[in-house]
Amino acid sequence: MPRFSVIVPARGVQGFLRDCLDSVLDESHRDVELIAVDDCSPDAGGAIIDEYARRDPRVVPLHLRRPSGAGPSRTAGAALASGDYLLFLDGDDILAPGALAAADARLRECSDPDVLLFDHERMDVWERRSPSGDGPLLEAARDGVFRAAQRPGVLGVAPAAWNRAVRRDHWTGRGLSFADGPYEDVPYAYESLLTAGRIAALDRVCVTWRERRRGSAATTPGRHHFVVVERYDELFARLGDGPAASAVPLPLLTVLHARMTDRLLAVLDDTDRIPPADRAAFFRAASDCIRRHRPAGAPLPAALRSYRAYRSLHGARGLRRDLAKELRDRGEAAARTARRRYYGLRLHAPLDDDLVLYGAYGSPAAGCNPAAVERKAREIAPQLRGVWAVREGAGAAEGAGYAVPEGADRVTVGSRRYWEALARARYLVTDGDFPGATGRPGQTCLQTHHGTPLQTVGLDARRHAAAPGPSLSRLLEHADQWDFCLSANQHSSEIWERAYPSSYETLAAGFPRNDRYFTATADDVRAARAALGVRPGATAVLYAPARTDPATTAPPLDLVRLAGALGPRFQLLVRAHPHRGVPDPRTAALREEGALLDVSGHPCFEDLCLAADALLTDFSPVLFDYAVLDRPIVVHTAGWDAVRLTRGVYFDLPSGLPGDTPGVTAQDEAAIAGAFHSGRWDGPAAASLRSAFRSRFCQYDDGLAAERVVRRVLLGEDELLPALPPAERRPAPSPRAAERAAAQQDGAGLTLTGPGAVVV
Repeated sequence: MPRFSVIVPARGVQGFLRDCLDSVLDESHRDVELIAVDDCSPDAGGAIIDEYARRDPRVVPLHLRRPSGAGPSRTAGAALASGDYLLFLDGDDILAPGALAAADARLRECSDPDVLLFDHERMDVWERRSPSGDGPLLEAARDGVFRAAQRPGVLGVAPAAWNRAVRRDHWTGRGLSFADGPYEDVPYAYESLLTAGRIAALDRVCVTWRERRRGSAATTPGRHHFVVVERYDELFARLGDGPAASAVPLPLLTVLHARMTDRLLAVLDDTDRIPPADRAAFFRAASDCIRRHRPAGAPLPAALRSYRAYRSLHGARGLRRDLAKELRDRGEAAARTARRRYYGLRLHAPLDDDLVLYGAYGSPAAGCNPAAVERKAREIAPQLRGVWAVREGAGAAEGAGYAVPEGADRVTVGSRRYWEALARARYLVTDGDFPGATGRPGQTCLQTHHGTPLQTVGLDARRHAAAPGPSLSRLLEHADQWDFCLSANQHSSEIWERAYPSSYETLAAGFPRNDRYFTATADDVRAARAALGVRPGATAVLYAPARTDPATTAPPLDLVRLAGALGPRFQLLVRAHPHRGVPDPRTAALREEGALLDVSGHPCFEDLCLAADALLTDFSPVLFDYAVLDRPIVVHTAGWDAVRLTRGVYFDLPSGLPGDTPGVTAQDEAAIAGAFHSGRWDGPAAASLRSAFRSRFCQYDDGLAAERVVRRVLLGEDELLPALPPAERRPAPSPRAAERAAAQQDGAGLTLTGPGAVVV
């Protein structure tokens, strides 16, 4: 049998679950079984568990038939355990490196006690770590083995599931278990110590406990916190009637009672748990519990005489807190503009249930996923009225590609109409944020994002000083306004929930902007090529880099050198930054000849992709969208190490590993041309890599993403439309296939020969 059984319940923690499981499986001490319990997780937690079970025989997957909560999930996992000792981790916690080896050494040194207590640290969303406060207690108890009655101070260790290893024989022999509901570990934590014949301590941090911002019972105010009173009632009932009855002397009960009193008053004092309207009721429940279980001779705090007495003793602190809040409010009010104050007033007006406010690219105009959602909403939900929030001057300055759709209403950001729409719209749809928005009850906000993340985002990017972006506090405030967060693949779903931790629902729906790649026909492909001026029979390569040369605003590749190396069989379509174009004067002749087409300001990026035979890019998110078409991708990898070190990345794009690399990689113009001339760009090896990449990152894209979003978010349907199986997805035909189709229709039997064209 294994030395340790580590039980991990998982529900709604897909963004952190891999880190948790890896922390256990990567331990130097290998004699461990990992029982991962899928508590009917609404996200991909169950799939992640099964993936790990396939890779490592030490992982034992357990899928519960109905949602049970953390306590029953742990108990169910413990029933499957075969290890000498049980350890419990939450699905977003991390086992410290070397923790199991240190625990095993201490257990052997102490001849296998019933319970081993160890230290933990707390980590907030910024990954700032702080000590648990248990260190001095554990340090004082680190010598020898003892019972709780001999060292009552150990009852001061945090009553948690994840800061102790319990001998399995002790667990089963004493009938230990976790309660059902919030504060489920309180009875277990105390009873495991009070009934133990031998306890040992390890003065070492073995677990990193992650504080959740939103979505957990501990971080959500409400009456569910009253359950903590019931948990102590359950504990004292078990101590009085259960197997521990004769094992708890009066002095130890007095210590336990003091710990309970401190905990209940701490919950009462925590405004993030007990709202003001419930404080008096909680006080009465807590004080009754404290009196009910008060051992003979135990002191009773003066504050418990009455709620009025409690308030008077805590009033000074409350006054200071209220004064500080008032000063903050005054400062914020003084900083607001007249229009901003108007927004505050309009937040009290009724919501317009038919109004949808759209915004894209930080509100320059209209585009991307929000534009695709808006088009589908006009089709299947015509009763809704869409309004676009745009910056002043958007349209001409931003290029035709960002114009507001014909017939659509628009409001200028910062205008009176903008604040009116922002305050009263029932639905907000954006891939960024609406400036000045605070959100209001009843509004529904959908965050569509710009694309699949390759470089680190959100809280993940804080480790990289060169990573640009708004302040992280502001970023989290925006995330708190989201009700839905759109994802195109499981990779993104996990990252969004870790990088933007809040209580939104992740929609595994695909990206609406990619629907066109499934609805476009062979005629659409030919029309897109003709409109761009792609020569008949040419191989068109779309060059769409994410980066530009900061000195010249030019693309990182030398376009003249690249075009010369490719030769006349290729035609380049260059999609530089949409607002910069291709300023290099040396390309003028190439543009006149048609060897290079500057498509930076083209109104429809999807048409560029449809027209292209291949994509050439560096680290742009476009490679994830283009992969939907199942067409060749060549990745320019120069500068990857700099991006990896300064910005941080989620996977090794140039590695050549299936799932990481979408096709051929090349460092410079000569290598790129060599890939095209040799045929490697469209060879079997590239096709195999592309297939694995599509399976990983085009997971939910099937042409129905916009309809899923409209039905789930704007029409309130409970279930997402099911995804089409990969074998039934039909992306638009390639240019060669489109030409063959036209030839067959005309009966001319034409084939694609002659000069090629590369679209950059």
